[in-house]
Amino acid sequence: MTTAYITHSDCLRHDMGDGHPECPARLNSVNDAMRASGLLADLRCLEAPLAQAADLKRVHDAAYVDLIFEHAPVEGRLQLDPDTAMNSYSLDAARRAAGAGMLAVDDVVAGRSSSAFCAVRPCGHHATRVSSMGFCIFNNIAVAAAYALQTKGLERIAIIDFDVHHGNGTEDMFSAPQWRSRVLMASFFQHPFYPYSGTESPAPNMINVPLAAGSGGTAVKAAVEEEWLPALEKFMPEMILISAGFDAHREDLLGGMSLVEADYAWITQRLMELAGRHSQRRIVSMLEGGYNLSALGRSAVAHVKTLAEGHVS
Repeated sequence: MTTAYITHSDCLRHDMGDGHPECPARLNSVNDAMRASGLLADLRCLEAPLAQAADLKRVHDAAYVDLIFEHAPVEGRLQLDPDTAMNSYSLDAARRAAGAGMLAVDDVVAGRSSSAFCAVRPCGHHATRVSSMGFCIFNNIAVAAAYALQTKGLERIAIIDFDVHHGNGTEDMFSAPQWRSRVLMASFFQHPFYPYSGTESPAPNMINVPLAAGSGGTAVKAAVEEEWLPALEKFMPEMILISAGFDAHREDLLGGMSLVEADYAWITQRLMELAGRHSQRRIVSMLEGGYNLSALGRSAVAHVKTLAEGHVS
């Protein structure tokens, strides 16, 4: 059994303008670090398919999906919100990013891989049911979760989010009553910080742990062991999905936390142990934030290496 590595060159063509931190170089840094580490030779490398509108409408309002499809620019750029823009390649990139998660679910449920990492952009966890936000067009992790629950016969899925920013879009979608018995979301995030959410009366299936700026591995390990794991053990997820943002790294100036590569490996290992007990080892991880290119590449390698080494038979 192996770990799948899912990406697509379309994700490199999405470009929101000179100086934008969510840039093609981010994905290049991840791919280059994977090659340099020698990991790619041991991974199951796959190309992300295009998600269809119907796939996106499982979690997004139909009118929003239709609006994006109908108004995607043929040339130039379209500004969706103050932080998020589309060029002529962005629709395909966003569809590939969402499609990667669905392919990962297929691959892991079928047993072809024990786990999968989706090296994709644009990221997704800020996109709500009805709007883009924070560099995100479609909510990739939410699309994957709904696909798994509605087409693969799974009853319970855990979503883990360790991005420095709260995954407000994912929470927006899965706080709804119809999802509460089937989705448990556990996250930590810097607070107070963009998008200034996650602390006001969260739904009972949301395990939100706000952390102060400067928090490092000690605070994160306490959050995982004292808040996440007890709830996850009780929930007994049949699959674990990860919104893998690496912008809580101490070198990432878009955030203010102090994690290092070893912390991401530790979190990954704890989740793998949980997956071994409850989820038939099934984990799907999707790239979210991370804006210091060197730290992003190193952290992604630490995460994927831990996934892959844990699944060597």
